[in-house]
Amino acid sequence: MNMDNVKIEASWKAVLADEFEKDYFKKLTIHLHQAKQAGKTIYPPGSKMFNAFDSTPFYEVKVVILGQDPYHNPDQAMGLSFSVPQGIKVPPSLRNIYKELATDVGVNIPQHGDLSKWATQGVFLLNAMLSVEKNQPSSHKNLGWQHFTDAAIRALSQKREHLVFMLWGAFAGRKSVLIDSQKHLVLTSAHPSPFSAHRGFLGNKHFSQANTYLEAYKIQRVDWQV
Repeated sequence: MNMDNVKIEASWKAVLADEFEKDYFKKLTIHLHQAKQAGKTIYPPGSKMFNAFDSTPFYEVKVVILGQDPYHNPDQAMGLSFSVPQGIKVPPSLRNIYKELATDVGVNIPQHGDLSKWATQGVFLLNAMLSVEKNQPSSHKNLGWQHFTDAAIRALSQKREHLVFMLWGAFAGRKSVLIDSQKHLVLTSAHPSPFSAHRGFLGNKHFSQANTYLEAYKIQRVDWQV
């Protein structure tokens, strides 16, 4: 499997080496190549597809925030769950995340949606699917990405200790079966989407709970201001 054109950080490449050799991953890469050859627009761009992994090395992960699908509108997807580049309008779910941050830990609500500062502090911003076709939400949900991202979650659970997993919404919540809750803190709530945020996301205090847990194990807390 030629991974030379994919940017993925060395520790993750080692941990997930077996996945790159599996049939599903080979078929997935062929599908993406064929889609590109057919003139389809895929988000995020190839150089950013593994951005979550590249930004947060395996042994530096402290917190995992799991999203479902990359943004499917132009210029939004940057390979980090819930994050959009500076200069792009903050999406509704992220606005609700910022509201919860403000009430929970007193963060000033940012004017941009770039969460890269979290990623460099050990917040692994993982989407279950790492690609999507332009204007076609969930279009790549059956390509095999979930085998890959489930393997990443499973590896974190097995090989690391005292991580915080934030699972928002029913889709993310189902990933709890991959995580050893005896070794890690698993936080679940409603999704921050405007359709569900009022049903338990707003007021969940996940960000303060994460820092309290990290500090209890002498791990540097996250500065949630972006």
